[in-house]
Amino acid sequence: MNRLNRKSTPKVVDGRIQMKNNWQESQNYYNTAAPRPEVVRKRHGKGYRHLLFQKDIYDFIKIVPDWGKLSQGLNAIVLAPGEWDTFGYHAPGVVHICAWDSELWITLTESGFEREREICERLSVPVEPGAGGVLCKFTESTARAHQLLATLLHELGHHHDRMTTKSKVKASRGEGYAESYATKYTNRIWERYVEVFGLP
Repeated sequence: MNRLNRKSTPKVVDGRIQMKNNWQESQNYYNTAAPRPEVVRKRHGKGYRHLLFQKDIYDFIKIVPDWGKLSQGLNAIVLAPGEWDTFGYHAPGVVHICAWDSELWITLTESGFEREREICERLSVPVEPGAGGVLCKFTESTARAHQLLATLLHELGHHHDRMTTKSKVKASRGEGYAESYATKYTNRIWERYVEVFGLP
């Protein structure tokens, strides 16, 4: 018979065993407001690689207009592990940029490519019909630009959406709002982007 050998007797209060460990949720950027966003770089995951460094994010936000206002309520920008069908995502107070496919070239569905067509044309990414969709021949430079100008600005669009609602609880205007936000800001900062990061 296997017996559970306790190292110490648990404390009992009013007939109930008390937990020994601290069960209170630890503070982190998902549940704790920060005076300014931190940039966090997590492991990229198998089959992916990070093309962005923390310095790239800090350099980028310097050229984003109205950053002081936009960053209110933003606790972190996370360089997150790669996901096969996701460029990035938003959670209240946190935006995520997923690591890029390690092969650089990616195949998008036709509808997916239509959503990315404008940024691909701006970045002069060669494209061709491929098996199951459109093959986009990114380089490190153009993929990095996509992550900053399309993904980060898109997810900041969701953040802006949430922060401009009455409750500030969730983004309510959807993908169209975030897409328009990213396009508008890309047009505004394109020349400064090229000055800081070079022509992709």
